[in-house]
Amino acid sequence: MLKISAKFDGGNIEVIDAADPANILLKLPKDNAADFRQWFYFRVQGAAYRDLVMRFTNITESAYPHAWQDYQAVCSYDRVNWFRVPTELENGVLSISHTPLSNSVYYAYFEPYSYEQHLNLIGEAQGSGLCHVDDLGSTVQGRDMNLLTIGNQAASDLKIWVIARQHPGETMAEWFIEGFLNRLLDSQDPTARALLDRATFYVVPNMNPDGSVLGNLRTNAAGANLNREWLNPTMEYSPEVYVVREKMREIGVDLFLDIHGDEAIPFVFVAGTEGVPSYNKRIADLESRFKTAFQTACPDFQDEHGYDKDEIGKANLSMATAYVGETFHCLAYTLEMPFIDNHNWPDDDFGWNGQRSLRMGEAILSPILDVLPHLRAE
Repeated sequence: MLKISAKFDGGNIEVIDAADPANILLKLPKDNAADFRQWFYFRVQGAAYRDLVMRFTNITESAYPHAWQDYQAVCSYDRVNWFRVPTELENGVLSISHTPLSNSVYYAYFEPYSYEQHLNLIGEAQGSGLCHVDDLGSTVQGRDMNLLTIGNQAASDLKIWVIARQHPGETMAEWFIEGFLNRLLDSQDPTARALLDRATFYVVPNMNPDGSVLGNLRTNAAGANLNREWLNPTMEYSPEVYVVREKMREIGVDLFLDIHGDEAIPFVFVAGTEGVPSYNKRIADLESRFKTAFQTACPDFQDEHGYDKDEIGKANLSMATAYVGETFHCLAYTLEMPFIDNHNWPDDDFGWNGQRSLRMGEAILSPILDVLPHLRAE
């Protein structure tokens, strides 16, 4: 007999009918306090050598219904090694077809990054001897908001901020942070050493711990989309943004990166601050320099496909990149990675995944080093 469960960190699914393995009916669940639907993560037991067909019946109600075209779900037996499985969209129903080789198997929207991994990442960073961990406050449900500080914290140092996973279902963002920290904390890496000679890094690996544990796509435990809270965050509704924003105001920002995943666009790209009132030639030149260096460092990155650029003065300042770029008159970017695959460098077995996100986190140190001498206005 089949059993489908999701009562674990990041798990989320709604089961309609699991009596027939060839016609399992499922629904995408909502975020716990909002109407966003897209993330799923569940376990099937009693599955060995059964021809499973799992059908999601409410795809048209999802936050990004157009994003399911060419999508392939991810699967794992051990929650360490994940691979893509055949997935088909037809007549508004998404079907995953798979014959597991083991009795217990997991399926997810994208390769998960658990809260335990998050805590281990912080512990390992601190263990390097180069990283100081601070508590900024607590989430809506009381989880810790931690800031990782790496560098000498000299008054003359450039202040580099990197945050990730405002949208908890975009787990590739924390995989990115893992790679970023691995390289930055490598005392034998010459790029990392050159960066830390002139800059201090302030890193928030997970802006939304509650949403991550709850299996939400975009919101925190109170239903707040954190990337729309930067103008007027509150301790009741969006404490995660409030405490980070206050620390930024205390320390200052010379470069800001906000790491995300995009459900529909099958490329890696960045979105800048073209629409903020203070946008000028200095920032435009920094953007161009950063993107050129990033393309050299990492062929997975491209600058042809992405979001439409805002007209000057039309940016949404409640979003992190626009708010920080305008407030601190600094180079600020949102980095987006795909849920599906990078169409420039496709991989039929794995698509875009955790390891590719991790490698991108390592690679981004090079463009940061390239723009470092130019970040502050003369």
